[in-house]
Parts: sequence; C-alpha cells; structure tokens
Amino acid sequence: MRWLTQLIPTLYASKTPVLSPRYGRGSVVVTTPFHYLRKRGAAMKSATNKLTLMWNKSRHSVVAGACAVLIVCTYGSSRPVFSAAMHSVQDKNTSVTAGQPSMGDWGDQGDGTYANPILPGDFSDIDVIRVGQDFYMYSSTMQYSPGAVILRSSDLVNWSIIGHVVHDITSIDPELSSKKMNRAGRGIWAGAIRYHAGKFWVYFGTPDQGIYVSTATNPAGPWAPVHLVLSQAGWDDPCPFWDDDGQGYLVATHFQPEGPQHTRYNIHLFQMTPDSNGLVASSDRIIHQSRGSEANKLYKINGLYYHYYSEVALEGRVIMMERSKSLDGPWQIHQLIHVHAAVDKEPNQGGLIKLPSGKWYFVSHQGRGDWEGRAGVLLPVTWANGWPIIGRIGTDGIGNMIWRAKKPILGFPLTELSASDEFSSPGLKPQWEWNYQPDATKWSLTERPGFLRLRASPPLRPYDFKTIGNVITQRSFRTRKDEFTVRVDLSGMANGQEAGIAHFATTYATAGVVQSDGIRRLLFDSNGAKTQGPVIAKNILWLRSVWHFDGINQFYFSTDGHVFQMFGRPYQLTWGNYRGDRIGIFTSNSTGISGYLDVDSVQYQIAR
Repeated sequence: MRWLTQLIPTLYASKTPVLSPRYGRGSVVVTTPFHYLRKRGAAMKSATNKLTLMWNKSRHSVVAGACAVLIVCTYGSSRPVFSAAMHSVQDKNTSVTAGQPSMGDWGDQGDGTYANPILPGDFSDIDVIRVGQDFYMYSSTMQYSPGAVILRSSDLVNWSIIGHVVHDITSIDPELSSKKMNRAGRGIWAGAIRYHAGKFWVYFGTPDQGIYVSTATNPAGPWAPVHLVLSQAGWDDPCPFWDDDGQGYLVATHFQPEGPQHTRYNIHLFQMTPDSNGLVASSDRIIHQSRGSEANKLYKINGLYYHYYSEVALEGRVIMMERSKSLDGPWQIHQLIHVHAAVDKEPNQGGLIKLPSGKWYFVSHQGRGDWEGRAGVLLPVTWANGWPIIGRIGTDGIGNMIWRAKKPILGFPLTELSASDEFSSPGLKPQWEWNYQPDATKWSLTERPGFLRLRASPPLRPYDFKTIGNVITQRSFRTRKDEFTVRVDLSGMANGQEAGIAHFATTYATAGVVQSDGIRRLLFDSNGAKTQGPVIAKNILWLRSVWHFDGINQFYFSTDGHVFQMFGRPYQLTWGNYRGDRIGIFTSNSTGISGYLDVDSVQYQIAR
C-alpha cells in the first residue's frame, strides 16, 4: 500500500482539485468526510476482488478544516490509478463546495446566501426560463393531478407553486383515473417550458402516448387543452427551439430500440409545423446517441447551437453539452459537471438561465432520488472556452457541485413551498395534488363551506391503501423538522369507513380512525399490518405527522388540539416509481359507498 500512503500527503499539500475527466473501466468513486477518516479510519471494499484501502491515521494527520476526499481507483492493473479532490471549508459569504451538504439547510439563508437544495422536495425533471424579471419552472408530476406543475421565482432561490398545465390527466390517458390506478410513475414525464410569440409553451413526454404541447398567456393558467404533437410510445424529454428565422424545432429522446442496430436513447431533431403543434416527418434526423442520452435542451448562444443532454458514464449520470455552428453538425462535445452520486445525487435534468446582469446559472433536479424525491438545486455557471461549466471548475475544465453560494439576486422575501389551508377559497391551493385523477363526485368545497368534504368509496382492491381513490396530497419535504396537522370532523363517518392521514411511495403508513358498529377507534396501518388503538368518542379529531431530516416519521393524535399523544410505530419514508414520499389525507369504505370525512383545516410547517 506504499503508493496510497505516498499519495494522500501529496494531495493534501496541494489542496487543488485533480480530477480525471473520464474514468477507466472498473472505476469506483468514494466520497469520505475527513473528520470521519481522522476519527475512525475508512475502508473501501470491492465485492469482486476484495481490494481494501485503509487509512493509517497513526501516520497521517488531517487538518480540521479539510472537508472531503474523492478517490477514484481503477482495477485491472498492477498499480491502481488514483485521482482526488480536496479543499477546505470557506467563509459562508463566498461560493463554497463543501464535501457534504448540511443536514437540513436549504434555500435562502437570510444573509444574502443560499444553500442547496433550493427545493427540498420532489420537483423532478426541472426546466427553467426567464421572462422579464421573473423566472418560471416546469416540473413533471407522473400520475398526480393536476399535472405538470409550474413555479415562479424572482431570485432563482425562493419559489412558489402557481399552477398546473393539465387539470384532467385522463385527457392524456384514461388509465390515469382513480378508477384504474395502474400508471404509477408514468403519466407526465420530463419536458420544457419556453416563451415564444407572446405565449408560454410547455412540451412534455408521456411514455405510453408520445409528446404533448399546451400554451397559455399566463403561466398560472388557464392552459389550453393538451395537443398530441407526436403519437408514439417510447418518447421523452422534448424541448422546442425557435431559430432566428422563426423556424421551430423539437428535440426529443426515443428510448425504445430502433434502427438496424436496435439502439436505444436516440436523440431526434424535428422541424415543427408553422403552428408549432406538429412535426415535419421528413425532417427527422438523429443528432446524438449514447448510453441513456436524454434530458434535452436546445439553445442558441452567440451564434452557436448548444444541445444540452445527460448520459450514463462510469462516474454516474453526467451532464453533457454539444455545440455546432449548424443544426446539421458537426458537433463538439464537452462534459459540464462531475457527479458523485452518494453526495450530490447526480444533478442532470435542468435548464440554463442568463440573468439581466449577464451572469449565468443552472437549475436542476438531483437525479438520484431519496425519500424526498428529486430535489432542486441551483448552481452558478462559468463560461470557459465557450462552454457553460456548471459549479466550481476543476483543473480538468469540468465543474463540481456547490452547496452554498451568494444569492443571484437580493431583495426578495422568503416564499412557502407547503400550504396550510382552511379551505375557505373557491378552489384548492396549487400545492395540492391528487394521487391519480380524482372522482369529482367524491369531493367538494361547497357542500359544507369552509371544509373539504371527502366521500368514501371502496378501494379498487379491498382494504388496500394503494388503491384508494381521491387521496389528496402535498410533497413531503426534507428539512430539520416537518409537521403536518389536520383537524377533521368525523360525524359523517359510516360503518366500515376508514379515514386519516398517510405517508406513501413504495411503502405506506397511515394513522386515522375506523368505524365499526357505530364505534370509532384509532387505526395505524403500516403496509397492511394494522393496529387498533383507543376509542374516539368525540367528533373532532386532530391527526399529526412529524418527521425530520432522516425521514423517520411519528404519528400523533389529539382530541382537544392542545395535548397530542403518540400513536403507531415510527415509519421510514420511502421513494418509488420515480416519486418521493407524499403526505396525504384519505378516506375509504371497503363495505360500500357510504360515509364522508370533513377536513376543517391543515397546518403544514417546514423548518428553515
């Protein structure tokens, strides 16, 4: 191990990034906080060759300010090849590339800086544009309705949900109905938002139907009914582009096998029809193909065409860019940022933004989802040799993740991503989304003004929470502490009815009440393992879920709104079907269509 003991002091003495742009066959990336090495030593083991790399803490010391080391080891040779990056934690008021994100810090820090993520919840497949002084974001929603969420910001850090593009997702696919519920993780996928000819345009892909477009003069809506631009399964990640002469183009990925070689993830470029609602079939050409190539965006900057995409490399899914003087090529290619999946969760789907000041930024989701889903991050962009390098530039000309930096624009207040609600407005707040398209006859804001009434009906499979219709949800955010409390009126419940609050993704846990023979009892359900609790004699009940950065929740109940008692077991929030955990309100009755739940209020607080 002499080569290792000689390497690390050399890297520490230089304190400069030394990262290979591409890693050879069999490479492995390890990210290790220095304080962990200093205290305990560390080992990396390969299951295939049992190679173990040990840190000898008695021979090498680490200064407390040092943050992390990234080690790349290539197997298959007598002398493993290493690259590493090491840096020190800087002052908070400068751009900082910490080896690990802070546990719970997010967004606007109130001192002119921000921390990533800026969106600590499930905002997947992000695209962003600037129109005037405002920024607008598109994010995919899969089977949730309304679909294709739109957010607005004045400073790229503080965002608010303002609306959705598709209010009836069964207009895309009838299987997205709460009466079918067999499209989890499908529905509305990645897309792009653009402003052209006085209108906002959103193009998005659905894996089973093709590519859709909708337009609006106000990004908060209403949006025009969706129009099918390309009717064929297997397409995703479309982006429109209008050239200086007004000709429109659409770039998109076909992820199904095609052509004589049956290649997948071919990126196609089409000319669009004059109304931008259709494609000129004869113009179809493939401009790129690589492993997993997707996440398309197309820009024209200083006379050059830039095609943004991501692909799967040995270090993970990486952001790439190709540029050309012509859409016909030839194209030059450059990697824009390194990924270290265990730490930065692979930023990839996103959009480049130019500020009025001339500075550039990149907004992206973290592609490797955890229980919070694919959270949103903001990274500065530096143009180097004609390439928009994302994050902190390394000596290899490729960027690296940044966790804290100065805000791009100052002077704007904090915004709220979650929504508390007393249901006094004529419509639901835009933070609410249903799991699948709801049955409109089974919910109301008018039958009892000031309440959300949810009518019970049988789940598609008896006693199976995952097939309950009309579950209304918000995203579960990942902060230091999150608290979701509902006040419900149980007086409309019927025998056989269950009602309460739930966390769900791959797995689920619910806390609520079940009524049998006129008696209501608390009921905790964790993936079908049900536990009954005490009798609830009063009609008014408060239910609460509390979770922290680790994603472990605990349910509580109260009959007076002041004293809350713990109920049920702790539950680990999960991820699945490309979605993070959701917190929701539900009711069902496996014995028939009978009973209702009146939701008086919701208080949803997330820590700053």
